[in-house]
Amino acid sequence: MRYLTIIILSILSVHSSYSQINEIGVFIGGSNFIGDVGATNYIAPNELAIGGIYKWNRSPRHSYRISAIFTDLKGLDSKSDDPRRIQRDYDFSTKIIELSAGMEFTFTDFNLHTGKKVATPYLFTGITVTHHDDYYFLNTVQTPENTSSWAFGIPMALGFKANFLDSFVFGIEVGARYTFTDNLDGSFPKEAAHQTYRFGNQNNNDWYMFSGITLTYTFGQNPCYCLNQ
Repeated sequence: MRYLTIIILSILSVHSSYSQINEIGVFIGGSNFIGDVGATNYIAPNELAIGGIYKWNRSPRHSYRISAIFTDLKGLDSKSDDPRRIQRDYDFSTKIIELSAGMEFTFTDFNLHTGKKVATPYLFTGITVTHHDDYYFLNTVQTPENTSSWAFGIPMALGFKANFLDSFVFGIEVGARYTFTDNLDGSFPKEAAHQTYRFGNQNNNDWYMFSGITLTYTFGQNPCYCLNQ
């Protein structure tokens, strides 16, 4: 959890930012994996995902956003609809921490200083980096390589958010992460000595999903949203 502590402390250091509105809060939901092991359902959370989130609302229509989310990605061939995977019967589990940064775009103006209740759908994208341990499969058993890697990726999320109780914003979000690696599940071993254990479609990289809710607290002065700031 020290990574989350560092992120939160860094976020609090920008409290003195003027003429903007800030949001800080939590993400709570679930995760599921889409790759060479397990089911291929797009929205099927099977493990808890939790993290911290910060937004800097640059205008009523877009926000800069960073987050840190922890989860245990898990895939079981026995839960797949593919008879070949069911017969193979692999399963894997890997703890990850994802750091992301990007921009959130709202479909309508989301001005928190009108004194009214506001709500809007939104889109989020940017870049992610995910820390994970490396594995390979030996005789159907997930075996650690005793190394770890950072995998870059692209987040694509759709959500809906609304303000309530003056200083709080509640959101519901479903987000896909396309990664630039094929080894979150151990199907593409990192070590040269283990590359004979590769399996699956080596032309497709791994995906994973986060589905859940966000709750953020707003603070900061009333913004003028000037373009020349």
